[in-house]
Amino acid sequence: MTPDDDKLLRRAIALAGEARAGGNPPFGSLLAGPDGTVLAEERNSSLTDRDITAHPELKLARWAGRELDPATAAATTMYTSCQPCGMCAGAIARSGLGRVVYALSGEQLDGLKPPGTAFTDPPSEGPALYTEARVPVEGYYR
Repeated sequence: MTPDDDKLLRRAIALAGEARAGGNPPFGSLLAGPDGTVLAEERNSSLTDRDITAHPELKLARWAGRELDPATAAATTMYTSCQPCGMCAGAIARSGLGRVVYALSGEQLDGLKPPGTAFTDPPSEGPALYTEARVPVEGYYR
């Protein structure tokens, strides 16, 4: 971590405060280019947008996927007030961002929440029907 990382991470924390002040969960993120220039900022808007996926990390990953070429995306750093959730981490990986710097870990976040408020994964079953499911996929990734 450099002093520039600290500065940009503090901005992400400020964005989290703005999200909370706007009636949303307190999470904020920004995407910086290799020279530290802020390319885009986002705040959580899941309540005001009535969209459970309106996390700032996901919004920035989607923006990067649309607006940046792969080489530029790989040279960026996302600064975020909290460790990205699984949904956001998947989008970040697919968008090709180069680095993520976060303030609170997921474990630290859970420690700040009242008991019984953590998300739980629903039961799942699988894999199943491999022979049928492979037909539309086979050969796609060549």
